Amino acid sequence: MSKRALSVTREENFPEWYQAVVRDGDMAETSPVRGCMIIKPWGWGVWERIQAELDQRIKDTGHDNCYFPLFIPMSFIAKEAEHVEGFAKEMAVVTHHRLKNVGGKLELDPTAKLEEPLIVRPTSETIIGDAFQRWVKSYRDLPLLVNQWANVVRWEMRTRLFLRTAEFLWQEGHTAHADRDDAMAETMRMLEVYREFAENILAMPVIAGEKPANERFPGADNTYSIEAMMQDGKALQAGTSHYLGTHFAEAQSIQYQSAEGKLEYCHTTSWGVSTRLIGGVIMTHGDDDGLRVPPAIAPRQIVIVPMLRDKPEDASLLDYCAGLEKDLKAAGIRVLVDAKQVKSAEKRWSWVRRGAPVIIEIGGRDAAGGNVTFMRRDKLRDGDKVISQTMPLAQFVSEAPTLLSEIQASLFNEAKARLDANIVTGITSFDALADYFGAAADSDDEAGAFKGWVKVAWSRPEGAELDAIDDRLKALKLTIRNAPLGQEPVAGACVFTGAPAKEYVLIARAY
Repeated sequence: MSKRALSVTREENFPEWYQAVVRDGDMAETSPVRGCMIIKPWGWGVWERIQAELDQRIKDTGHDNCYFPLFIPMSFIAKEAEHVEGFAKEMAVVTHHRLKNVGGKLELDPTAKLEEPLIVRPTSETIIGDAFQRWVKSYRDLPLLVNQWANVVRWEMRTRLFLRTAEFLWQEGHTAHADRDDAMAETMRMLEVYREFAENILAMPVIAGEKPANERFPGADNTYSIEAMMQDGKALQAGTSHYLGTHFAEAQSIQYQSAEGKLEYCHTTSWGVSTRLIGGVIMTHGDDDGLRVPPAIAPRQIVIVPMLRDKPEDASLLDYCAGLEKDLKAAGIRVLVDAKQVKSAEKRWSWVRRGAPVIIEIGGRDAAGGNVTFMRRDKLRDGDKVISQTMPLAQFVSEAPTLLSEIQASLFNEAKARLDANIVTGITSFDALADYFGAAADSDDEAGAFKGWVKVAWSRPEGAELDAIDDRLKALKLTIRNAPLGQEPVAGACVFTGAPAKEYVLIARAY
């Protein structure tokens, strides 16, 4: 087998391969602060494209952006007991507002202890609810639809860049409605926004569905998710949308006067996606040469690499590349000429590892002949052979938008075929489920065998019965991902309880 651009392959060690893609693709690195990451320019460029595309969709569905404080008074959190229980172990707490120098060492100033501790935002339902109770007075103020782009902190013990970090970036939408029907319509509308965005922009096929009771957002009546299959067969929860009922409204006194003059509690929702999406893109599309970025979110959709030789003729070669860059920009394409004084092969493989959708190498013969020689990152190799194509410059420029669309579709179709082929059905007992997945891996970082997902019938148990099922699944490092929407009628008995089944659920190991 020919040498690949990365030092480890997916088959050899998927977790190490993931770390290599993040590192060698110049996406991010660990920071001096435990569990936090530094997002490098190429990784940040991907996040900017994700923000831009999703932000427009959020605005197109009637929401306005705003911003709320990073710090939340502990008393706000304490108002919603179930919410507190869900996040208590992950909360970072600020107790002092000043340091003092004691013998050359900085220490907490005991006189600067806060009267009330502040929680570093793990999510914003409580502080936004406090604002909503001031902003909502009448049914005429509803629905109230806001979103914020922010950072949050959840003190994770085991972290992995993009997938699970102590601090991460996200958007969180929060809305208030007059009744359950309107709030549920909002919950499902935003779930569909996430599904469409994941598939059409990230080229990442997902299954939308409802989470079981034990997987709901703390304090929610219903939680819905989109689930994506990674190349190791594990599931990634790529976005969630929650119907919160009136729980937060009652805790925060979010009330409105109805048209009949009666005081009613609002029904609220929240929904969000995070930088975890970048981890999903890496594990959905990456190959043994590095990342493959879908053109819709690529900071540079086409990268031009001039083959410079530190000779006088370099000037005319750069002029040729600049003309090509200008023509591509006029066609609405994000393009870069990499004119660094580095060997062209090094630059080419650097962009391969970063996953630029199209990489052009221009040499003297190309310039003299008015041609363009390029590689498609989605189809880099035929077996072990690296593939390149050559065409006249004018033809390449005219066909470039179509080429990028083909790459976007190619990445999606490849991932969709993987998803469709690896959902197993026909398992009718827990013992058969356990036999299929085999013994649990020793740790979340162990690669393990590819197993995909299993779709089984179940009876929607809750309470102690569901807790017992959850414990049995956890022993195998399995979770119920969701009950897919729009599913076919269920047949048979629940694989967990033996009771008549009510629906199908997806079971998988997950990130």
